[in-house]
Amino acid sequence: MADRPLTVSVVALPDSGVATMFGVFDVLNSLGALGIAGSAAAPPFRVEIVGDAAGPLLGVSGVPVPVGRGVGEIDSTDIVVVPSIVLAPDGWQTGRYPHLVDWAARMHDQGALLCSACSGIFLLAETGLFDERDVTVHYDYASNLQATFPQVRIHPERALMVDGARDELVTSGASTTWHDLVLYLIGRFVGATVAQEAARTFALQWHQDGLAPYMLFEGRRDHGDAVVADAQDWLRDHYSVASPVEQLAARSGLAERTFKRRFTVATGVSPLAYVQRIRVDEAKRRLERTEDSVEAVGWHVGYEDAAFFSRLFKRIAGLTPGAYRRRYRVPAITLPGSTPEARE
Repeated sequence: MADRPLTVSVVALPDSGVATMFGVFDVLNSLGALGIAGSAAAPPFRVEIVGDAAGPLLGVSGVPVPVGRGVGEIDSTDIVVVPSIVLAPDGWQTGRYPHLVDWAARMHDQGALLCSACSGIFLLAETGLFDERDVTVHYDYASNLQATFPQVRIHPERALMVDGARDELVTSGASTTWHDLVLYLIGRFVGATVAQEAARTFALQWHQDGLAPYMLFEGRRDHGDAVVADAQDWLRDHYSVASPVEQLAARSGLAERTFKRRFTVATGVSPLAYVQRIRVDEAKRRLERTEDSVEAVGWHVGYEDAAFFSRLFKRIAGLTPGAYRRRYRVPAITLPGSTPEARE
C-alpha cells in the first residue's frame, strides 16, 4: 500500500452516466470511513470529481454533478477514471473535449493510470495511448468504438482488461463492471483482503464469467449483398430447420461453396456460425422466460442431441444452459400474480 492516499480523478462530462460515476466515487472514497481499509492511518484513496471546469454539471440523465475542480487546476494525479458515457444516436464525435484529452495524456506521461468504466474509453482513446492495446467496452458500443478508433483492439466479451507497459491502461466493460474496476484498484493498491471486504460490504461482484452471457448476436447488415440479406431474413423465422446451411444455399441459387464464401465475406462469420449464434440467442430467451427443460429448449432451437447443444451453448455463451438459467432467469417475484412464497 502507498504511504499516502492515492488521488483519483473521476472525470465528469455532459455525456456521463452518473450511476457509474457516483458508484466509483462512493466505494473508493468510503473505504476509510467504513473501516474497510483496516488499521491504515489514512484512507487509501482520495477521490474527487473533475471536469473541464469547476461548478455544477448536469449529467446526461439530468442529475446534477458537483465538479470540484477543472483539470486546468490539476497538475498531478495518480489515477484517472472516465466513467460511462451515453453515446448519441450518431455515435461518438471526437474533438469535443480537447482539454480533457490533453490533460489525461499529460497525467499518463507523469505516471498516472488511465481507467475507463464502460464507455469512458471513447474519451481516453482520443489520447492515442490505447492504439494497438487491448480494451473492453459495453458490447452495444463495440462496433462504434471500432469504427471510430480502428487501431484499438476491442474485446467486448471481457469484463476487465489491463494493458500498457506499466499495466497502466485499465478498461472495464458493460455497465456494472465498474465493480470489477474498483475491486481491481483496491486489490492492486490496498490488498486482496480489503478488496474482498469491499465486495462483501457493498455487495459488489467480479464478473468472473465475462460478458458473453449478456451479449446478443447482431449479424452484420451493412454489407449491401441482397442475396445474403435475404438469407439473413429467412433465418430469423427458420433458424431451427434441419440442415439450414444447405437450405440457404439452395434458396440462393448459388453453389453451396460459393454461397458460404459470399455469406462469410458479407457478414464476417460463416453461415454455420451465424445459425449457431441465432439458435443460442433464442435458447437464452427460453431459458430466461420458460420452464422448459434444457433438452426441450435445445430441441426447440434445432438440436436433437442435448449433449451437443449444451457444449455449443457453453462455448458461445460462456455458461452451461443450466447455469445460465439459474443466473439470468426472470425472478418469480417480478411476475404478475406471484405468490408470497415466491418472494421468500
